Amino acid sequence: MGDDTSRCGPLAGVRVVELAGIGPGPFAAMLLGDLGADVVRVDRPAAPALGLSPAHDVTNRNKRSVLVDLKAPDGPDTVRALAARADILIEGYRPGVAERLGVGPEACHAVNPALVYGRMTGWGQDGPLAPRAGHDIGYIATAGALGMIGPADGPPAVPANLLGDYAGGSLYLVVGLLAALLTARRTGAGQVVDAAIVDGTAHLTAVIQGMLAAGTWRDARGRNLLDGGCPYYAVYATADGGWMAVGALEERFYTEFVTLLGLDAGELPDRHDARRWPELRALFAERFASAGREKWTARFEGTDACVAPVLSLGEAARHPHLAHRSTYTDTHGLVQPGVAPRFSATPGALRLPPALPGAHQDDVARDWHVAALTALTAPEALVPPEALVPPEALVPPETETGR
Repeated sequence: MGDDTSRCGPLAGVRVVELAGIGPGPFAAMLLGDLGADVVRVDRPAAPALGLSPAHDVTNRNKRSVLVDLKAPDGPDTVRALAARADILIEGYRPGVAERLGVGPEACHAVNPALVYGRMTGWGQDGPLAPRAGHDIGYIATAGALGMIGPADGPPAVPANLLGDYAGGSLYLVVGLLAALLTARRTGAGQVVDAAIVDGTAHLTAVIQGMLAAGTWRDARGRNLLDGGCPYYAVYATADGGWMAVGALEERFYTEFVTLLGLDAGELPDRHDARRWPELRALFAERFASAGREKWTARFEGTDACVAPVLSLGEAARHPHLAHRSTYTDTHGLVQPGVAPRFSATPGALRLPPALPGAHQDDVARDWHVAALTALTAPEALVPPEALVPPEALVPPETETGR
């Protein structure tokens, strides 16, 4: 990591140890790496990947990988040696597992009192559900977020695993790690950051909770201003099976929207009367159904009507605006999101492709001065392609979070 390109981003010089897992922990470590941190991922020898070749796992970009068997006699010592030289450590095991493996907060703080120790789980480190397995869908269901999403007359809509794992999980972990790092730099004292997906997801509902308390939000999905219940903040099918997203909330945007749709705002039902929303929705749906998505895209392009086509991931990567900003980029042979957010003086960069397990053993041993790593470089320790298994075939071992 000695060349100038490695010194990119506001976190240049920050060292991070990531104990390998799946989901929000790796994403959080990726974000820190995108912003310039030197992230070392501690992979387990011959651990199966989640149905994904390591070379295509974008969450392992901007990282280096070493292999350490935490169940071997010298495994915990090696991880503690890395922790002694790190600013941040991230783990996503179930509560108590890191302690049993000898790499919990107490053991790591004994060798590095200033270490910020990040714990990524679904349920948190305490409470009735803390020891239980889980996944994004259950966490956001319990936090009340899943019940808010979807049509009033249909089931809740699953928002992939973006809302829980990554918004309520990874991003809150990163905020906590950076806040604790500031404190550690000022005081010399590290601490534990307990990032639970249920906590972060609940925190994301703050504005809605305020509206609920004020009586301006109904505690039922698909019946409110911002959950698809409002006809001018909703999606509509086009004649060719496509979809258009409408967000014309403000009066002047709404007027432009209905005009471009071919309607007269003065002749429409009162948009502020929720009892008339079904009528408005039917009129808007009829108009959108009269032409294809591309026609409507062209009609609204370059206007302030706040209307956009609903794009697939592949289409989004080719959108002119996103292409201009390199929001998606083809780097290291992979189409992937670029670095976000952006910094004027210390921009982040996609310095390294996804790290293959164990590929950086010698480099990290040299740069971090951890000699024990050089004893674990046997080629047979690398994950072979046949070790890849589909997600449904995985039974998380004790050391997995189940998140």
